[in-house]
Amino acid sequence: MRRLLLGLALGAVFLGFARAREDVGKGDTDATFVLKASAGGLAEVNLGMLAARRASDPAVKRFAQKMVDDHTKANKELLARADKARLLAAPRMDAEHEKLAETLATLSGAAFDREFMAGQVKDHEVTVALFEKESKNGKNEDLRSWAVKTLPDLREHLKMARDINGKLKGGTEKSKAP
Repeated sequence: MRRLLLGLALGAVFLGFARAREDVGKGDTDATFVLKASAGGLAEVNLGMLAARRASDPAVKRFAQKMVDDHTKANKELLARADKARLLAAPRMDAEHEKLAETLATLSGAAFDREFMAGQVKDHEVTVALFEKESKNGKNEDLRSWAVKTLPDLREHLKMARDINGKLKGGTEKSKAP
């Protein structure tokens, strides 16, 4: 009996995972949104923790801590919605962010700050676009409304990242509207 129950439980897990992977393969779905947003959120927290410790510029340190705080909160909110919708979240950062973390680990001082902030600009541009798409096209009302609610914070993060990145580059990058 225990084997049967364990087999049923494992089957349900694998079926849920297969369904999520199948949905992701179809293109822009709520499942895709959850996977991309959760992987990005994990990256923001992990890279932010690294930058909060290693950055040399006080503005970069403050920004990094804000990313840790804001994205930790957003990640919890997303996971609750994903669980409710029975959608799988990413278990870790994606390969691109892993590579960035490895690169950042080799840098220090101003070089670290510039690389981190350039990554933050890129990441937040991608994230704003992802959340805009979900806010317009999401099928799950809870996820769609959360994307709408979260967008202003992400746009503010993008503006801050652009401003700090521009100052680190000597004022060459101006804050643009997302």
